[in-house]
Amino acid sequence: MANPGTWSMVLRLCALILFLEAKVFVLGGDDSNVQGGNSIDGSGGVSELCVNDLASFMPPPYGNSSDIVCKPIWNTFVLRYTQTDDHVMNIILSAVYTTGWVGMGFSRDGLMVGSSAIVGWVNRKGQARIKQYYLQGSKSSQVIPDKGELPLTGIPATVVLHGPRIYLAFQLKFQTQLARQPLILAVGSGYPKHNNHLPVHTDKTTIKFDFSAGSASEAPIDFKQMKKNHGILAIFGWGLILPLGAIVPRYFKHKDPLWYYLHSIIQFVGFVIGLAAVVLGQQLYAKIDANFQTHRGIGIFVLVLSILQILAFFLRPSKDGKSRKYWNWYHHWFGRLAVFFAAVNIVLGIKIGAPGIEWKISYGFFLSIILLAVIVLEALARMRRTETKDTMPPNFQMNPVP
Repeated sequence: MANPGTWSMVLRLCALILFLEAKVFVLGGDDSNVQGGNSIDGSGGVSELCVNDLASFMPPPYGNSSDIVCKPIWNTFVLRYTQTDDHVMNIILSAVYTTGWVGMGFSRDGLMVGSSAIVGWVNRKGQARIKQYYLQGSKSSQVIPDKGELPLTGIPATVVLHGPRIYLAFQLKFQTQLARQPLILAVGSGYPKHNNHLPVHTDKTTIKFDFSAGSASEAPIDFKQMKKNHGILAIFGWGLILPLGAIVPRYFKHKDPLWYYLHSIIQFVGFVIGLAAVVLGQQLYAKIDANFQTHRGIGIFVLVLSILQILAFFLRPSKDGKSRKYWNWYHHWFGRLAVFFAAVNIVLGIKIGAPGIEWKISYGFFLSIILLAVIVLEALARMRRTETKDTMPPNFQMNPVP
């Protein structure tokens, strides 16, 4: 039975967890150092890029500059748009242009995969081209031309090269007024091929733009770095440190009490790093309005199992206690479930994030090293048990009296 001192330690641990969660919340929510577009000046005026007369070079209805909102959003990108009461939007995206292509994608969750984009370019013959693309995957072959989910109207989209800038203009009609919308902005230095497949982008970013706010500033967010940090913390916390901590009590119990202290310290460090991954993931989930219920659910399940494991450290009965058998069962199996589902969720997260082949190779390498270590240690443990059994003296047996 746990004494009052044990419960005091449990309460202190919970307070520490809440403190760490608050600190990671601040780190995950700080957008002060992310990439962003040009800002509006302090007087409320817009950049000089927004004062040119569109009617002099843009075809109707895109040349109509009445009630148009103009916002620099990222690097040399400038977004102009109008939105009517019946939810028809004229969108004009411009950027400094030399070669290659320029594009803007509309995403549900801030991720590239599953979004639809408008891409424009001027080919080597001076011919302007603009197409809708559906981003089915992260590979160039999975960016499909003439497909997508954007509600384009019958007004033709157009591309105009004016001075040093390229202008992409298109019209959309939504069911409701467009408000906060994740946008993917990208540029590529290579020209689309003869089948209109896009070469890989040379630079891109994701922002969340509020089309209903009018003159309110946009909120650019570096989702890519947040996703990378979330993945690194998850792989090291749940996928590397916790499995290493689980190896210690199975194969090093003959090093008593060293194994116990190593196991406790390693698991607590892994738990703290894993907790940081969960909190940062929750921040990312909220910022991009993600909808990955399976990944999120498994992550919360692993976190709950890990919290129960931490509590088991404080509630451990004595070796001779009647409940020790049940505590061992609970501690061993909950730990195995946590390690297994953590590995499953890391693989699922890599698939969702589509970060590139290097992440798959890195995690596969870590996983292979752990599995190889388990195989070697298991073989050594079996050999040690066999040697111990062979060196034990035979049981003394008394001959029965005739």
